[in-house]
Amino acid sequence: MTDRVFNVLFLCTGNSARSILAESLLNQVGYGRFRAYSAGSHPKGEVHPLALETLRSLDFPIDGLRSKSWDEFERPDAPTMDFIFTVCDNAAGEACPLWLGHPVTAHWGVDDPAAVTGTELERKAAFVTSFGYLRNRIGAFVALPMHGLEPAALTAELQAIGGIDGASGQAVSREVPRGR
Repeated sequence: MTDRVFNVLFLCTGNSARSILAESLLNQVGYGRFRAYSAGSHPKGEVHPLALETLRSLDFPIDGLRSKSWDEFERPDAPTMDFIFTVCDNAAGEACPLWLGHPVTAHWGVDDPAAVTGTELERKAAFVTSFGYLRNRIGAFVALPMHGLEPAALTAELQAIGGIDGASGQAVSREVPRGR
């Protein structure tokens, strides 16, 4: 067994809710095998308060979480990603930067809890629901035998994880450009 830590980038348009939840989740449940990051194509500039409240209430880390552009991960000093997951349908359909290396990619669409309107309780419930869907996907991801799967099988497994219960209604089939 290797001590290699895999870098994972979660992408969303605004980088204020779903990708932030996923970053915190994987950093805690990744058992030191994964280092998670998040970014957005058009970041909102702040993390949604209900995303932070949800994470805090479930004892997940919030220190260092911030809304940022995916441009940060194009810089020469940026970590090389092993995996890139889009968690919103808009980001999955956008033209992504060319990523250093050859990250394995998949779309794990989850409906946007920040778009939910209604009572405070309904809005909070939307964040908890999104968190649960992401937790299920991330749990399946960290359980994969990373070193025992051929690249095509790994890609197929990651795409299947994206279809786990709670997937957003829009299936997106595209590949994130690789290399620089």
